[in-house]
Amino acid sequence: MNRPSTTTLPEVVAHYEEANESERLRQGEGQLELARTQEILTRYLPPPPAVILDVGGGAGIYALWLADMGYAVHLIDPTPKHVAQARAASQQAARPLAGAELGDARALQWADASADVVLLLGPLYHLPERADRVQALREAGRVVRPGGLIVAAAISRFASVLDGLFSGFLDDPAFVRIAEQDVHSGQHRNPDQHPGYFTTAYLHHPAELGDEVIEAGLHPIATLPVEGVGCLLQNFKEHWQDPERRTRLLETLRWLEGEPSLLGVGGHLLAIARKS
Repeated sequence: MNRPSTTTLPEVVAHYEEANESERLRQGEGQLELARTQEILTRYLPPPPAVILDVGGGAGIYALWLADMGYAVHLIDPTPKHVAQARAASQQAARPLAGAELGDARALQWADASADVVLLLGPLYHLPERADRVQALREAGRVVRPGGLIVAAAISRFASVLDGLFSGFLDDPAFVRIAEQDVHSGQHRNPDQHPGYFTTAYLHHPAELGDEVIEAGLHPIATLPVEGVGCLLQNFKEHWQDPERRTRLLETLRWLEGEPSLLGVGGHLLAIARKS
C-alpha cells in the first residue's frame, strides 16, 4: 500500500533527547501512571505469547515488562535515544524484546493483520492534527489481527491547569497563557521551550478521544482515566510509600474510573478498542 511521508516534530524529538524518559515512570507521580497503566493493560491483554507492537514505546519500560511476562514485544519509536535505551536494556533482560526499531505511528512497517495487540501509549499526544491521530489509529487497526486489541493513551485536556494549580506554575504568566490555550483548543505549545512545561502536544477532551477511535474504524470498548483523582493528592509520596495507603489509593481509583464526569480529572486517559 502507499504510505504517507511522515516526520516527527523536531521539538518533540529534541525534548525526548534531553529528557530522562527512562526514569520518569519510576519516580514521583509517574509511579502512579505506571502502576495504573499496567493494571488496566492486564485486564484486556490476551495471554502470552501474543505479539505486541509497542508503538511510541519510549525507552521500553512497558515493552520490557510485557516481554518479561512472555509476550513477543516489538518496540517502535521515532526517537533514536529511546530506541538505543530500549535495545541496551533488552540486552540485559532475562527475556529480551523481539525487536526495537525507529518508526512512525502513522506509517508502520508491518504487514496487515500481523500483530495481536498494538499499544499507542505516546504517539497520539504528539500529533497535533486530528487527521494524523486518526491515521495512527487506522495504522494500528491495519496491522492488528481481527479481534485484536488497540490501547491508545492521551493527555487530558485539563492536565496543564491541574498541574499548574498544584505545582504553582500558574504564578508564571507564560504558563497561564499555555494552560488557557490548552483548555480552549487542546493545542499545547511551549514557545519559550521552558524545560518544565513539556513540548508540542495535543490534549484530548475525553469524548473526543472516543470519537477519533470510531473515526478510525475501530470498535471502542472503554475510555478510562489513568491517574484520575490521584493527581489531586498533595502528599502523594506519603501515600505511595505506605503499602496500605497505596493499596487504598489504587482501589479508590478503580471505584471512580467508570464515572464519566471525572474522566478529565488527571493526567492521562486510555482508550481501549478492538478491530472488528
